[in-house]
This record gives sequence, C-alpha cells and structure tokens, in this order.
Amino acid sequence: MNEIILNDIELDFGFNKVLNKVSFTITKGEKIALIGGNGCGKSTILKVIMGLQSYDMGICTVRKGASLGYLNQEADLGESGIVVHDFLQQAQAAIFAAESKLRVLEAKMAEPNANLDKLLSEYDRLQSEFITMGGYETEENFSKLISVFKLKDLLAKKCGELSGGQKTIVKLARVLLEEPDILLLDEPTNHLDIQALEWLEGFIREYRGTVITVSHDRYFVDKTAQKTILMYRGQAEVFHGNYSFCIEEQERQTMLEFEQYKNRQKQIEAMRAAIKRFREWGTMADNPRLFKKAANMEKRIERMELIEKPQADRKLPLHFQAGKRSGKRVLTIRDLCFDYGNTPIFADASMEVLFREHVCLMGANGTGKSTLIKLILGELPMQSGELSLAESAKTGYIPQNVTFEDETATILTAFQACAKVHEGEARNILAKFYITRDNVHKRLHSLSGGERVILKLAMLMQTPVNFLILDEPTNHLDIDTKELLEESLADYQGTLLFISHDRYFINRLATRTYVIAAQSVAEINFLRSGGVGE
Repeated sequence: MNEIILNDIELDFGFNKVLNKVSFTITKGEKIALIGGNGCGKSTILKVIMGLQSYDMGICTVRKGASLGYLNQEADLGESGIVVHDFLQQAQAAIFAAESKLRVLEAKMAEPNANLDKLLSEYDRLQSEFITMGGYETEENFSKLISVFKLKDLLAKKCGELSGGQKTIVKLARVLLEEPDILLLDEPTNHLDIQALEWLEGFIREYRGTVITVSHDRYFVDKTAQKTILMYRGQAEVFHGNYSFCIEEQERQTMLEFEQYKNRQKQIEAMRAAIKRFREWGTMADNPRLFKKAANMEKRIERMELIEKPQADRKLPLHFQAGKRSGKRVLTIRDLCFDYGNTPIFADASMEVLFREHVCLMGANGTGKSTLIKLILGELPMQSGELSLAESAKTGYIPQNVTFEDETATILTAFQACAKVHEGEARNILAKFYITRDNVHKRLHSLSGGERVILKLAMLMQTPVNFLILDEPTNHLDIDTKELLEESLADYQGTLLFISHDRYFINRLATRTYVIAAQSVAEINFLRSGGVGE
C-alpha cells in the first residue's frame, strides 16, 4: 500500500530552485533515509509531506487517515511554561482518557442495581480500544524513553528552560510516544549519545509504521534504512538499499558515465577527422558534394546528445599544518577532581595523550566531556589533581557550538582580521572552502552550524598548530564534508583529541579511545562494528 507519493514536485524560492521535479513513492512500513548536502532540500521535503511548505508545481499525497509525527530541527515545544513530564504525557492523552472512562465504568458496575449487561458491553468495547492503543504498555513505554534519553532530571523543568539540545531530545521522545503511522525525523541523532543511538536504531527497525529520517550519521543510516533517497541539486535519486549500497551504486554509475563519455568523445573525434578528410578531398577534387557531406556531418555532431563529463567529487583544502612537534606526552592528567557546586564531575580521573595520537573522548551526555576540554584549555580553574600540557604544544580548538567575537561582521572581514591578509587573498582562500562571490558578505549571525564549522576550520588553518582539540566537529556537517574532514584529519601529522558520537568518524580516526563514566576516565576498545567493548 502506498503511504506517500511525490510526483514532479517543484519549489523555487526565487534565487534558488530548491526542488526540481522530485518524484518518489513510499509504501507502508518502509524505513527511508533522506541524505544529501546541506541546503539540498531534505528538510523541505519533510515540510511538504507535513503540509507545512507549499510548492509551485506537482502533487504530494499522503494516505488518507494516516497519522503523522514530526521532529523538526528547531524542536518547538509549544507552551514554554508546561513542565517536561506533562508535555510528554500529552502524547498519550487519548490513552489516559480511555483509561479514565474505564475507571468510571468500573465504579458504576460496583453500584447497587447497576445494569451490568449494558455496562459490561460498554466496558468490553472500551477495553478493546484501550488494548489496541497500547494502553497497558503506556507506563512501560514512558519509563523506557525516560531512561534511554536520560530525561529523569528534566521532568520537573519547564520546557522554556531547556537548552536547544534538550528540547530536541524531549521532542523526539514525545513523537515516539505518539506512535503515529508515519514518523518524519529531521536529524534525530544530533544530540544523542551512542547508547541512545543504538536503542533508536533498534526502535526504528522494529517500528510498525513508516519512518523517514533525515540524517548525516552514516552508521545510523546503514542500520535503519531499507531505501535511501539522495538529494542533489534539487533532485531525488532513489537507491533500494542503505547508505553503503548507495555509495557502491554511485561509484558503479560514475564509472559507467565515464565510459559513456569516453565512447562519445571517441565517436565525435572520429567524425571530426572524417570532416577534415572530406574537406581536403573536396579541395583536391574540386567536388562540392564532399563539402556538403562534411557540412552534414557537422550538423550531426551538433544534433548529437553530448554527454557531460562526470564531475570529480569536491575537495576542501583541509591540509592542517602541524607546526613544530610537541613533546612525547602532549597531555597528562592525574587524579583529577572537579565539582560544579555540589555536583561532582570527576573524582581521581587520569588519562594521557601522546604525540601524533588521535584520541577520541566518549561518554553519555552530561558526563563531563566538554568540561574536561574546558579544563584542558584553561577555561575552567583546576581544583585538585594534575593537568599538564607539553610546553611546545600549540593548541587549536573548535567548540561544539562555534561562535565569533563579532557576530555582526561579514565572513570576509572576520577572516581578514584572523588571517591578516588583503581582500583578494582572503577571497582566494575562502573560495577553496566553497565560500565564494557574494557569500563572503554574509553576516556571521546568519550562518548555519555547518557553515560556522567550515569557516572556523578555514581560520584555524591559517595558524600552524600541533595539538587539535575538536568538540563534536561533525554535528552540523553533511556526509560529503564529514568524509573530506576525515581524510584531512587522517593525514594530520600532529596530535588530535576529539569528542564524538559519530561511529564512522571514530572508527576512521581514533588510535585510542577513552570513555567518561562514573566520574572517571577509562581507556576502552571501540569495536569496528560501531559498539563499545570492554
């Protein structure tokens, strides 16, 4: 049964054609991944399906009567004064209403002279509806989500007091509790730790309904998608498999296109050589028919369907200069203790990072990963224990949420101030990062998360560093840019310390992995399958 049909959807924002004849069909129960670069139209498609975004041409139909649940990137929780517990329970309002009616009927059946036949008949009907809605699993499902997403400490807080990441997780929990026929999830993995990610993967695989996910998490897409829809230049290409299958099929298609291009070019070159010979023979024999034959062949070339040469993948110039080498022990931490007020974060924590190691720092949300980075950078005062950096360590840092000193400045002026170069050279460098033409005049406050990371990378590379510290560097990057960053960091000759929940990223880069848990830091083996081993 068809659940969603998009047929030749077109949407033009005036300066940019966001969707260009997008067509695909999703059947009931399918698990779909929407992938592609930032700004390619993935989120727009979800809004079109939800009826939140109008379009210029085409048809979008959703199965009549199908319920939809939607997690958007902004995660609007509605009334800011409502507490998280009540916000989540609103998702099960129909179940609680049915349960309340059952309790009323039970009370009536206990009354003297009650019409038991009529009441029992109504009770059986309501109980059947209650069971169908999953009423008896309500409390279990609620408790499970609270545990998985670690929401216990947020239940009494007002929605308006939550951070952006907390709002996203709470909204995700609410949407999952609703159990709609169609789940539309826009970047659900951004703020989840690995344990929550693995649970969500299992949930989606077993979900009875249809799920469409926009995600840059390649491992997540591999584990959940039966069909992958790649968005590129406003168009959609459907692959009947997961992310890995999509990549293999793309490579096969690219090779085929190269062969077609080479064959067509050979054909055109042969025809041009023939045209040259006909003209030479026509001159020698003074034969107009040969000139006419050459002219007809030229027209055939013009009418031929020229196959455009396949484009090579874009590349960012992310070749970090490691600067002078640091000492063998770049970072040493011994018996570190640290409290926030009365809340202990670390107790006798120890770790070390050696020269040229690529060390990943893992841990559930709230365990203190970013706090440890701030201690290393000297942004928080030491309380107890030892924390030392090699004297020759030159640190470069990209935080989880990139901000700039003057958010009203333009990209160009901010970059010039950092790199100390004239406008022409600044434009040339920025162009290598695909920041070109009028885009250099964009105000910093208008940049997306991914654009901020790219600009920060461009700025950071103007100063040689030998110790890179990255806090969730891939959170706002599309898949292509993640892979380019991985390639660059894999070749980095300095020392790298990074926080990440991206299992592909960790597997590709980490030579050593530490996990923060129970106020301590322990070295672990991160399995290549994407899990955590002892």
